[in-house]
Amino acid sequence: MKNNIDLNKVCPVIKGRLSSSSSSAMPVIVTYKSDRKLKEGQIISLSDKYKHTLPIINGCACEMNIESILRLTADPDVDFISYDSKVFAVMDEARKTIGADYSLNTMYTGKGVTVAIIDTGIAPHADLIYPSNRIVGFKDFVNNRTKIYDDNGHGTHCAGILAGSGYSSKGKYKGIAPEANILSIKVLDENGNGNTSDILSTVQWIIESKEVYKTKIINFSLGAIAQYKERRDPLVKAANRAIEEGFIVVAAVGNSGPMHNTILSPATGRYVISVGSLNDRGGPYSKTIAEFSSRGPTLDRIRKPDLIAPGVDIMSLSNRNLSGYTTLSGTSMSAPMISGAAALLLNENPNYTHFDIKRILLNSCSKIKASSYEQGAGVLNMKRIFSH
Repeated sequence: MKNNIDLNKVCPVIKGRLSSSSSSAMPVIVTYKSDRKLKEGQIISLSDKYKHTLPIINGCACEMNIESILRLTADPDVDFISYDSKVFAVMDEARKTIGADYSLNTMYTGKGVTVAIIDTGIAPHADLIYPSNRIVGFKDFVNNRTKIYDDNGHGTHCAGILAGSGYSSKGKYKGIAPEANILSIKVLDENGNGNTSDILSTVQWIIESKEVYKTKIINFSLGAIAQYKERRDPLVKAANRAIEEGFIVVAAVGNSGPMHNTILSPATGRYVISVGSLNDRGGPYSKTIAEFSSRGPTLDRIRKPDLIAPGVDIMSLSNRNLSGYTTLSGTSMSAPMISGAAALLLNENPNYTHFDIKRILLNSCSKIKASSYEQGAGVLNMKRIFSH
């Protein structure tokens, strides 16, 4: 068996540990070739701990030592073994007291459109509960609780940008799609951290439950460091599967700027709508790329981000004061603005596909002085999205 070891089937992180004498198990994701069946029994016999079966990528997540990983690479049906990378909420901790209202004057409000927010959970803030409760579902992959909560605040803040009613501020801090429904999935812990395999399980669950919640859009204000090209990236594969299943998928590019080649996965996916951040805090004529906003290109040399939206000092919902607001900065704040715009477009035409919406959004942008690897098509101009 050892003679058939194929190191091309393991990711760089695992390769880096090959020389280690440690026999301890590490968390991995095993994928099988698309036309082959997952050999669950074989994986269980080789692993220290079996975690998830992941049909979404034709694979599974488990803990395995180096020797077992190498033995598994000899199986011709195995496509790739990747390290189960950490995923994190992409926000900077800039908390200031300036707010801005990015709501739209439009007849569309996102009513009847459900957006899945994969994040740290959601708090029962007045702007999501009144005048009607629009939190239509909650799933906790971290602590398995059934009652809604957010022990970090990131998910609640994103939900407010996307769908806050403005109830507590008398309309001042209204979200982009103030009547959209929110399906909150808690997959990041109180520190904003999680694992790739849990995100894969989450996307699978969203797909399986889409008829229950009428979910149309998935918002990823999170990401993992991109270590592989798209074809082998588990998060990109899951995002692509969701697009195939009829979802609109939006992802923050990350806060690893101003360096280039820093786009996080799954925003690296060529089909995903990938969002960077604009800094519009210097006045009406001072628009620059937020320094923290990740830059392209990707490992596949794809131009990313696709577009940008404001992401500096964005006022939105607090998870501690359930009628209060707070500011955060990050591409995490920009992504739900785009998800909100997508919800409005679905009000205009419920039959729009992911690719229809991506095209309309990118055609509704205005360029600023920056490279295409910093701004993509430019800043979304909300007034133009309905004049296509």
